[in-house]
Amino acid sequence: MEISQEKIKYKRISKRKKTFSSNYKKNLSNLLGESIFPLPWTIWPYEAKILIILIGIWSIFGICILGSSSWWVASREMGHWAYFLKKQIIWTIPGIGLFYFVLNTNIRNLLKFSRIIFYILLFLIFLTNFNGITVNGSSRWLVLGNLRLQPSELIKPFLILEASNLFAHWNLVKSDKKLISIMSFGLLILLILKQPNLSTASLTGILLWVMGLCGGVKLSSLCSFASIGFITGCISIFNNEYQKLRVTSFINPWKDQQENGFQLVQSLLAIGSGGLFGQGFGLSIQKLQYLPFMYTDFIFAIFAEEFGLLGCTLFLGFLAVFSYISLRISLKCRNNYTKLVAIGCGVLLTGQSIMHIAVATGSMPTTGLPLPFISYGGNSLIASFFIAGMLVRCSLESTGLIGMISTRKTLN
Repeated sequence: MEISQEKIKYKRISKRKKTFSSNYKKNLSNLLGESIFPLPWTIWPYEAKILIILIGIWSIFGICILGSSSWWVASREMGHWAYFLKKQIIWTIPGIGLFYFVLNTNIRNLLKFSRIIFYILLFLIFLTNFNGITVNGSSRWLVLGNLRLQPSELIKPFLILEASNLFAHWNLVKSDKKLISIMSFGLLILLILKQPNLSTASLTGILLWVMGLCGGVKLSSLCSFASIGFITGCISIFNNEYQKLRVTSFINPWKDQQENGFQLVQSLLAIGSGGLFGQGFGLSIQKLQYLPFMYTDFIFAIFAEEFGLLGCTLFLGFLAVFSYISLRISLKCRNNYTKLVAIGCGVLLTGQSIMHIAVATGSMPTTGLPLPFISYGGNSLIASFFIAGMLVRCSLESTGLIGMISTRKTLN
């Protein structure tokens, strides 16, 4: 009698659970059907809401700074003050479209097709060393019709995905697969060094090191890889006169301020003349073709001159908030894959920004590294939107409402 009552009670509870589950799925599907986003805005995590607002501010602010820093050289050399600004806005449109596409794509689906794109771009980086355009002693671009591709920028989001594939379950990956992936990453860094592009190679190494650390790789192994990378970088500097001059001019730019130290000296003069509150938006003097690459590699110096120490402090605070939100997202992720993708996205965007600022302020050797969402360049902008889209997607998947593997449980 007691057994039959227990069976009846179990059936009632099971029926209630099924009814609740079906109603929940029905309501969720209705909500998803009404929204243009993978989740309705009302149930987004607060990290995702803050992050998408920060990305919007960053990109709009970047267009304004680019317009201010490039109008003089554009009017003198291109015949129209808004030449670079228009091209950047044109690149922003597909960038936003790619951001929306990534936002609506499961991270696991991105991980599935990332490998083939990674190796295609790795091959294109190989081609740049032989058929690329050489600008200022470095071959980083391939010309395909009217397009100038910079594969070392475009590969960054797929590098994050491939590193996540490797480090998410490091202890379970077979040794041969580990070796192939590590050799691929090492080849990527060597090919970028060959261009030569020391800054991007360093950023790539730092990104892989941090993701490996978070993925559970032994610290002794990571230190060994870091030592190998440092030695390789030193060899590259000693074998490339172009890089050697950059390093020596970084140590004392005032010694040769008319030649090798000219860029850094002009950058420091721009930052110093900004003072506490800056010269004012659009009123920079150094952008009048005194500072080379004022709208790409040294755009932060123009920003510092126009907005001063106060503006620079606010921007550094902005980066600190962005990195904190990225860390919060990674901690809330429900699996190792999305956790490492979120970490990689946060490290790359904030790390590249800090390295760019370090170059402009003389804290690092002078080298070409764009400031995400701000420096002129379609390749960098596209890659930045892709990475930002992955970061927001990781936050949405942390809710458990999307991106989870569907499983069927059967009772025998």
